[in-house]
Amino acid sequence: MIIVGITARAAGTDAPVEQRFGRAPYFVFVDTETGNAESVENPLVDAAGGVGPRAVQIFSEHGATAIITGQVGGNAAKALEAGGIKAYAYRGSGSVADALAEYTAGNLQPLPLA
Repeated sequence: MIIVGITARAAGTDAPVEQRFGRAPYFVFVDTETGNAESVENPLVDAAGGVGPRAVQIFSEHGATAIITGQVGGNAAKALEAGGIKAYAYRGSGSVADALAEYTAGNLQPLPLA
């Protein structure tokens, strides 16, 4: 089972991808084997600071081994690396499903985590 977490502007796989990691309104978790998707509202959208590492914790709790987003900050990158979660850049304006298709096809570049 491979769970990919994708930052999104709304719930569901038709939602547009959100470029911000820790401040994304939603996280969509997709099981790449079954296609099942779960959308989780991000409780950190309006948090004061330090949201990156806390967002990584949410991804970890949902079993994500990879994330797709636009960019991650330094603290989030360290937390992802420590958690063994790979991060991939999606710079397009497409949907969660589009980003997942690009990931599955091997077309996304890894984000530097160190």
